[in-house]
Amino acid sequence: MKKKKIALIGSTGSVGRQVLEVVEKNPSLAEVVSLAANVNSELLSEQAQKFKPKKVCLAGGNGGLTLPQETQAYYGREGVFECITEDVDLVFVAVTGFSGLEIVLDAIEKKKDVALANKEALVVGGELVTKKAKENGVNIIPVDSEHSALWQCLNFRKDGFDKLILTASGGPFRNFSSEELRTVTPEQALCHPNWKMGDKITIDCATMLNKGFEVIEAHHLFGAPLDKIEVVVHPQSVVHSMVRFADGSVIAEMSNPSMLQPIQIALTYPKRISCDIPPLDFIKLSKLEFYKIDEEKYPCFGLALNALKLGGTCPCALNAASEIAVRAFLEKEISFTHIAEIIEKTVSSVPTENVTLQSLKSVDKKAREIAYKLKTDYIK
Repeated sequence: MKKKKIALIGSTGSVGRQVLEVVEKNPSLAEVVSLAANVNSELLSEQAQKFKPKKVCLAGGNGGLTLPQETQAYYGREGVFECITEDVDLVFVAVTGFSGLEIVLDAIEKKKDVALANKEALVVGGELVTKKAKENGVNIIPVDSEHSALWQCLNFRKDGFDKLILTASGGPFRNFSSEELRTVTPEQALCHPNWKMGDKITIDCATMLNKGFEVIEAHHLFGAPLDKIEVVVHPQSVVHSMVRFADGSVIAEMSNPSMLQPIQIALTYPKRISCDIPPLDFIKLSKLEFYKIDEEKYPCFGLALNALKLGGTCPCALNAASEIAVRAFLEKEISFTHIAEIIEKTVSSVPTENVTLQSLKSVDKKAREIAYKLKTDYIK
């Protein structure tokens, strides 16, 4: 198996740290050529000392790094693009938010395969990303556990299915009533029963917006129309996704919940190697449950599906509003149920445009301004 040279963008976040965990345990898999992070200079310095990359970037700072002598430092947003170097085979994009889109597009323009753990790049600019990837002969390798599962079920292809079936854990509030959701706290929302993730995605799981985002991702990754994508609530998070074929048979990808497996398979496919995840014990599995999503209780899910139907820059407005609303909830400025209200009002206030990088930037800016004002009105 050829050793891959990787650029890891977002190395200090939850997924980024797990990428390095996989590389450290399997040094023959990959060489870390470059690392980029936002503001965590201490952890980035530690990572650089351990993996000795050629380049590092602290995008949100202008100093404070302690690096090996052979490592070149960059600071500021532009330095991130310097980390996508000519000798890199694979760019692992593990940053969160809209900012990931330009990083993905830059990697594609440089004809680098992308291991994508930034869902916003496809939610916001999936039309643009997939078009550019096709033009440049670039592979977009899914790292989200659900999309990796679909990809694995399809034998590392992206076609040949009758239906894609995404699973959702239901988050921490699966058994809460709509009335109870009005008073839940950020601390409760951050206690995901099955997964350890960053704050934003954890809240998006609690509102089920994340699952709507994943439908949009699946649409772009696999060229699937909305009627070919189904979502079911599966509390155990053992079945990560399923594919139904024309003859009615279904193939499922199953394992104990961990991001280590989809991260590792992005580096090793089509081969598989041992992974530090306990294997499933089917005797101890008491049951696997599947339920329909309650869209009245989780309006964010429906808002995401509607944004996909409207198309254009509508999902961009959806994402921008969600970032403002979720941050306001985490800072205890608004209630949990206000998240959906702010998103809905924002999306309906921003005209939908055709997708270009410039139109996406413009809509992102407008939507954030509107969502911020709405948030401020709630505080008053």
